[in-house]
Amino acid sequence: MRELIDLLQWPAMVVSLYAAFLIGSKRAERRVFGFWMFILSNLMWIVWGWHDEAWALITLQFALMAMNIRGIFKNDN
Repeated sequence: MRELIDLLQWPAMVVSLYAAFLIGSKRAERRVFGFWMFILSNLMWIVWGWHDEAWALITLQFALMAMNIRGIFKNDN
């Protein structure tokens, strides 16, 4: 199980990069999907951080998740 959680950092990184790409879109639907992808990556980083007891990373991910939720609501649809 430890190895699986250790590997979680790689898909979390890929999802984060994909989300960053999406929120640069001119299409509102893609931007919203990008924010949802960021939230997914936040959750993945939180799981990984909890496993490694990376409390600053976990705190950062919760703060970023709040900003991503705000981004969903502030997005012009």
